[in-house]
Amino acid sequence: MMKRVIVIGGGVAGMQAALRLAEEGCSPLIVEKEPELGGKLRGWHVLFPSFTPAAEVLGELKSRVVRSGIEVLLSAEVAAVGSRSVTLADGRRLECDAVVVCSGFEIFDAAVKEEYGYGIYDNVITSADLECMFDEGRVAKADGSRPSRIAFLHCVGSRDEKVCQQHCSRVCCITGVKQAMEMKRLFPEADVFNFYMDIRMFGPGYEEMYREAQQKYNVHFVRGRISEAAPTIDGRVQIKAEDTLTGRPLRMSVDMLVLLVGMRAGATNAAFEASAGLRRAPSGFMAPRDLFLGGTASPVEGIFYAGTVTAPKNVGETICEGIAAADAAAAYVKNS
Repeated sequence: MMKRVIVIGGGVAGMQAALRLAEEGCSPLIVEKEPELGGKLRGWHVLFPSFTPAAEVLGELKSRVVRSGIEVLLSAEVAAVGSRSVTLADGRRLECDAVVVCSGFEIFDAAVKEEYGYGIYDNVITSADLECMFDEGRVAKADGSRPSRIAFLHCVGSRDEKVCQQHCSRVCCITGVKQAMEMKRLFPEADVFNFYMDIRMFGPGYEEMYREAQQKYNVHFVRGRISEAAPTIDGRVQIKAEDTLTGRPLRMSVDMLVLLVGMRAGATNAAFEASAGLRRAPSGFMAPRDLFLGGTASPVEGIFYAGTVTAPKNVGETICEGIAAADAAAAYVKNS
């Protein structure tokens, strides 16, 4: 009899984990709280550093899931998890032989940082909002006109003790570079600024992309944090900052202010910790059994992790971890 493994979450990690489990002779069941598969990638336009359309990656994974005949349960939220069962929010209990948790992350709520006026001022948006605008082909100011000056602010909801988000979200820097380049392609005449604390270009092709943004697209990078934003009478946004390299204060008006929002731990992590005796890291993300020798294993036998449930990751890392977690889960059920 085939061993049943429940995969919590139908994003890229969950889909890849389920595909690998099927290859290993297991019977995976994807449980997804949303009405469709895809997770956060459904709201993304193109992927760094290659500018590959996110829909291509997502479409291929979905097609593979369908072709493999993998069982999928949509609009089903998980309330509690154990090594042999998963309990849904509606009270249903699903029995299994192992669980792979791929429940992902949440996007930081930029409204918490009131000094930037998100949700209050026109033309203050988040990087997630901008991705949707790219995808829908409607990038413009609130009044529909073309922007002539655009500012990106890094680390909104990352490395910020004031909002209890001390971790680095890792992909915000490269997202800011990618989106700045996309804006210059759409509006070549516009001035585009990136305000940052530190630029962290950790991935393959990222440093080259950063250089290209400066040399080819003339994107301006300013080391300094925007302290506040305020609306102007003509509908623009006035920002105050300090260039920490020169020690000079800056004040400028921009047509659009884009807040590069970070990843925060999923709200279900606390419930998973309580129901199964798992552990959370100080960041709120799930803590694996061992950072080096058990990165996809939880402290509880039969429960495994993949993707951004344990820490911020890019899409490539997330997909690879889906394979690794599935291999670990398949080996566990075959030997149990």
